[in-house]
Amino acid sequence: MSYVLIIGAKSDIAKEVARTYAKNGYNLYLAARDISALEDLAVDIRVRSNVEVKLKELDVTDYDTHNEFYKFLEQRPLGVVVVSGYMVEQNKAQKDWKESLNTINVNYTGVVSLLNIVANDFEKQRVGFIVGVSSVAGDRGRKANYIYGSAKAAFSAYLGGLRNRLNESGVQVLTVKPGFVNTAMTKGMDLPEKLTAQPNEVAEDIFKAQQSGKNILYTKWIWRYVMLVIKHIPEFIFKKMSI
Repeated sequence: MSYVLIIGAKSDIAKEVARTYAKNGYNLYLAARDISALEDLAVDIRVRSNVEVKLKELDVTDYDTHNEFYKFLEQRPLGVVVVSGYMVEQNKAQKDWKESLNTINVNYTGVVSLLNIVANDFEKQRVGFIVGVSSVAGDRGRKANYIYGSAKAAFSAYLGGLRNRLNESGVQVLTVKPGFVNTAMTKGMDLPEKLTAQPNEVAEDIFKAQQSGKNILYTKWIWRYVMLVIKHIPEFIFKKMSI
């Protein structure tokens, strides 16, 4: 069975994505910094799903290593799922340039560097799929998280252009836009239950959307309509709101 490469494999969503693809018969490359933290997960997946799981050290912000990282994978992946992300409180990001820059690099520039390499290979082979986990935060800039949201907005635009480019090569590009998800990154936030997904629910939605050839996925599904409303609020009203 083919390999799926998961970038940012230590996140709660990524772990569930790994389990989901594995139980459907895919071998895995799990890529992250400090892969020792993934060893127990790898063992569990091997035992439960009887697939190959290989751990790969990767820093998405270390651009000079990306070509070599991809070149020396033992077998080219059929698909790549990007789940890497970084978010701090807006107040902290806007006062500390290092936090702003890291937010931009992890959520946008780093993954663009990697996906440029992947896309060139998939386009040449005329096969493969790319899944990028963006965010509903990128659909409209809000004062609560506009630095994080702007990076995700850029990533969504990148994925849209990539989808347009790779369509004629038969390569699928799926943009995933989660809303609230109950993960370590949102720990301590007061999240509305009906709008909040669990990581395993997001993973199942991603797998189904990718397998069915969808272009854009909002998860939970209701976020498509929540964001439709938010995007159509007139700017003279929106700028006075706290949402």
